[in-house]
Amino acid sequence: MKTFSCQCGNTLHFANTRCVNCGLMLGFLPDDRQLSAFTKNRNGYWQASSNGRAYRQCKNYHMYDVCNWMVPYEDTNELCTSCRMTQTIPNLDQPNNKLLWFRMEQAKRRLLYTLYKLELPVISRQQDPNQGLGFSFMEDQTEDEYGNELTVKNFVTTGHNAGVITLNLREAEHSSRMKVREEMNEQYRTLVGHFRHESGHYYWDRLIKNSGWLEEFRTLFGDERLDYTLSLQNYYAQGPSVDWHKVWISAYASMHPWEDFAESWAHYLHMVDTLETASDFDFSVSSHQVINPLQQLPQSDEAKNEAHFNQLFNDWCRLTAVLNALNRSMGLDDAYPFVISTMATDKLRFVHKVIGAANTTNIG
Repeated sequence: MKTFSCQCGNTLHFANTRCVNCGLMLGFLPDDRQLSAFTKNRNGYWQASSNGRAYRQCKNYHMYDVCNWMVPYEDTNELCTSCRMTQTIPNLDQPNNKLLWFRMEQAKRRLLYTLYKLELPVISRQQDPNQGLGFSFMEDQTEDEYGNELTVKNFVTTGHNAGVITLNLREAEHSSRMKVREEMNEQYRTLVGHFRHESGHYYWDRLIKNSGWLEEFRTLFGDERLDYTLSLQNYYAQGPSVDWHKVWISAYASMHPWEDFAESWAHYLHMVDTLETASDFDFSVSSHQVINPLQQLPQSDEAKNEAHFNQLFNDWCRLTAVLNALNRSMGLDDAYPFVISTMATDKLRFVHKVIGAANTTNIG
């Protein structure tokens, strides 16, 4: 994630809605991938300082303040391209749900930013009702028991199904998410991590399934035709293999080839987004300058793609060693609590190749 600049010269961050230096309203322009300052023009519309064009605030920006994306003036949609992809929002009559919805949308926008930067196809349900990407943010249904206790009647499972990513609203509640993390003995559990993982399932369907990648996928990840429900039951009953770290990037990746790919996909997005941030701050480790992997996208050329991945991976290993050491100095958990084995690296390299072949620069 890069930073941006206001017309006054102040540094802006992706989630900002107002410049703290000059006070101007800010908004993100998805088509330009740019956060811009705005002023009202003589017709009463917001005019972007970055390109001079007229915009409107997304409805979820001006009504609920859960978004900071803009809609071009000539676009008849009330919602921005990000908010249009949300099919189900929480019940706003519940006092804390607006904050939780905001956190959901903020993490989703970080995902979309990276997908746009990688020039992957991002197709909404409005564009493709059958295979387009959509999001539902839902909460468990509860009912009163004995007049003073709430019990869960219907539990919402976070997951992906036919293009729709569903997240349980509790994942946006920090204490609930950390409780689950402890119960599941997980090293890492974040909102943006959920979005990146579930998007891996979506892109497996879109880019791997019924494609020329399938044979190589099965060689690296295993046969996805294995019974998923049985694999899930076995994983939660018996836990991961003792030596999972030699083969998989995380314990959960060992559950089934689909989950292995989704975890590898998520970690690849962790890598490129964090490396872009480090590069934007001119970060170097032991005289090695961190290169922005999103300035030069993965390519279909095999030799160039291999060199690009090696640079990305080496930068990541150096950077995460520093990030973990800094966190330990503050008494915090490791920022990246994973050791990437050779086999897990090969899976990340596969994700890199798939993205290189699939980005819109190559597919037109």
